[in-house]
Amino acid sequence: MKRVLSGVLASVLVLAASAAVAQSKPPLKLGGILDMSGLYADITGPGSETAAKMAVEDFGGEVLGRKVEIIAADHLNKADLAANIARDMLDNQGVEMIFDVAASATALAAGEIAKARNKIMMFNGPGSIRLSNEACGPYTVHYVFDTFAQANVTGLAAVRQGLDTWFFLTADYAFGQDLEKDTANVVVKSGGKVLGSVRHPLNTSDFSSYLLQAQSSKAKVIGLANAGGDTINAIKQAAEFGLTKSGQKLSPLLAFVTDIDSVGLETAQGLLLAEAFYWDLNDDTRAFSKRFMERVKRVPTSAQAGVYSSVTHYLKAVKAAGTTDAAAVMKIMKETPINDFFAKNGRIREDGRMVHDMYLFEVKKPSESKGRWDDYKLLATVPGNEAFQSLELSRCPLVKK
Repeated sequence: MKRVLSGVLASVLVLAASAAVAQSKPPLKLGGILDMSGLYADITGPGSETAAKMAVEDFGGEVLGRKVEIIAADHLNKADLAANIARDMLDNQGVEMIFDVAASATALAAGEIAKARNKIMMFNGPGSIRLSNEACGPYTVHYVFDTFAQANVTGLAAVRQGLDTWFFLTADYAFGQDLEKDTANVVVKSGGKVLGSVRHPLNTSDFSSYLLQAQSSKAKVIGLANAGGDTINAIKQAAEFGLTKSGQKLSPLLAFVTDIDSVGLETAQGLLLAEAFYWDLNDDTRAFSKRFMERVKRVPTSAQAGVYSSVTHYLKAVKAAGTTDAAAVMKIMKETPINDFFAKNGRIREDGRMVHDMYLFEVKKPSESKGRWDDYKLLATVPGNEAFQSLELSRCPLVKK
């Protein structure tokens, strides 16, 4: 009996020691640099933080014996602040991977900090094609969408429908400029013409002067090369000006389901737009969105769904690699296909572009909608290798020519 008790006691002591060792390991911290309060807050913001936490919970809350923690910070749409946050997260807070980094100017700034420190950064909210071209890095991933894919899917479809003359309202920063440039290239190559453009500051409240220029151009399509609150305001004010009633068509080159909800179907009906994800595509997207809505009280945007997918993909790679070393983890991430509710047979290329299907939607008429969030009807599914820029055209220094 003494020997049995001694054995049990020894086992208990071993288990206790193992638990103590596990608890003594520092947590694995993942950092979100987000727009928590500005014009992109609905697109990313608290919803992206929630999506990351859901991914961690569904993964089991820990990896390699380390508890996984999500921390988030608001960059206030300031590039210098985003860079400082990235520097603090990586140098002082022990963050191993940064996700989202909503908006392109802030992403480009924060990306340089991560690149200098050989840390993984996964972009979900920003769209600038520069992130997988000139600004690419060995440990950066552009996960959800980019200006090339948005332009390619939307612009090509519009010109094919005879909407072949364009005028652009462009947000005057990296994302807007790239989106205008990429869409203009698609329009011209498809046989259309660009009649002009005008640039507006970020977070513009009054679009009247810009819309008057667009109206006087007589272009068939007014391309909105902006996002978030700017897109919403431009669509609402264009309706007040009667642009669409006069025969011109608005094409938001980057719009999310939250934007359409803010505008309302009465105003947004008939808009053509490209998206990387929609909550009502299939049973898998609906299942995730139902759980997300229980917490956030709105459906996930493509950026938020992409956060969940990318954080999960990262954690799986950490587990498989047996380390958080960026080179080892990125090797696994690039070798492993992505198959979940967000992407089927997605893959991360050598330039960091995650290639997956894109979708062309038309916004429903109010009479076609069954209720709030039932906003889109699917017009086309565009395979990833057709939607995104080819490696042959890449300007990423990592791509072997």
